[in-house]
Amino acid sequence: MQHLDDATRTELEAAAFRRLLRHLDEHKEVQNIDLMILADFCRNCLSKWLVSAAEERGAELDYETAREHVYGMPYAEWKEQYQQEATAEQQAAFAARQAAKQERGQA
Repeated sequence: MQHLDDATRTELEAAAFRRLLRHLDEHKEVQNIDLMILADFCRNCLSKWLVSAAEERGAELDYETAREHVYGMPYAEWKEQYQQEATAEQQAAFAARQAAKQERGQA
């Protein structure tokens, strides 16, 4: 993408991010713990990254507002409607992933 000017690249990246949010919204059955196990990020991470990006640019964006944008609704509402209790297997897989990160010094 080096052949693109900065504005076009930014527009494409923003469009891809919006598509990712739509995709996650269309697949609410995918739990955050599953995302963390497989990809080491989740919807909450995306929210934190938005807040961080805003801070880097001198813009004001609080975490709850960012989460509402990522989840498409207030987090408490999403959690009540869609979040499932993590299974023992999910918890074990997450713990193993975190331990592996610790061993690599990536925690």
